[in-house]
Amino acid sequence: MVAVIGDIHGCIRTLESLYKKVTDKYTNIKIYSVGDLIDRGKFGCDVIKFISSEKINFVIGNHELMFMKYFENFEDPIGRAWIYNGMLSTLDSYTGQMDLIDAHIQFLKTAPSYFDLADCFISHAGISIYFEEKYNLPPKNKDKFFNSVCEDIDSEHSIYWTRERLLNLNKLQIVGHTRQKDVSFYKKSNALYIDTSVYTFNKLSAVIIQDNQLVDTIQQPSVDSDLI
Repeated sequence: MVAVIGDIHGCIRTLESLYKKVTDKYTNIKIYSVGDLIDRGKFGCDVIKFISSEKINFVIGNHELMFMKYFENFEDPIGRAWIYNGMLSTLDSYTGQMDLIDAHIQFLKTAPSYFDLADCFISHAGISIYFEEKYNLPPKNKDKFFNSVCEDIDSEHSIYWTRERLLNLNKLQIVGHTRQKDVSFYKKSNALYIDTSVYTFNKLSAVIIQDNQLVDTIQQPSVDSDLI
C-alpha cells in the first residue's frame, strides 16, 4: 500500500495539512509525489525542504525540469520556458536564502522519472499511447522501454509533458500534469489523474493505492495564504 500526492505547486500549507491527514489515517505508509513541487504557489523553496525532510519519494515534473534547465543553461529552450511558467513565484520563495538553490537542484537531480512499483506505476505526465508500437515490440524489456521513453525530455509525447491518451500498461498509472477538478480514472488507459489544481484555489489530493486499486482518496482544500 502506498500514498501518492498530486501536483503541489509551491502550496506548502496545503501540503502540510494534507500530509497530516494521510499520516494520521495511515501510519508509516510510504508516500510518493507525482512532481511539480514548485511554481504557481508562493512557497516552492519550502515545499522542497518539506519533501526532503519528510523523505517523500517524488518523480521529476516538467516544472522541476524547467527550473533545473534554467540554472544549467538559461538559453536552453526548456529553461527559457520557465520564465513564463511560474519562475517569479519560485524565485521569490528563495528570498534571503538564494544559497539553497544549488543544493535544491542537486537534490532534484536524485529523483527518478518514474517508479514502477508492485502497487502502481507513478510518473508525472504518464506513458503516452504514442509509444504503443514500441512497447509491444519483442523482446519486452520493461526497464529498457521506460528508460527510453524518459530520454527525449522535450518531446510533446514525453513522460514529463504529454497530454495524450495514456498507454495501458496492464498496471494502474498514477499521473499528475493534466489538471482535473477531482481525481479522475480513465478506464481505457487504466490511468488515475490526481492533479486537482491546487494553485487555482481548488484542492490538493492524495490517493491510497493497493495492488493497483484505488482504496481511498484524501483531500485538502487549497489554503489561501499559499496563493495570495
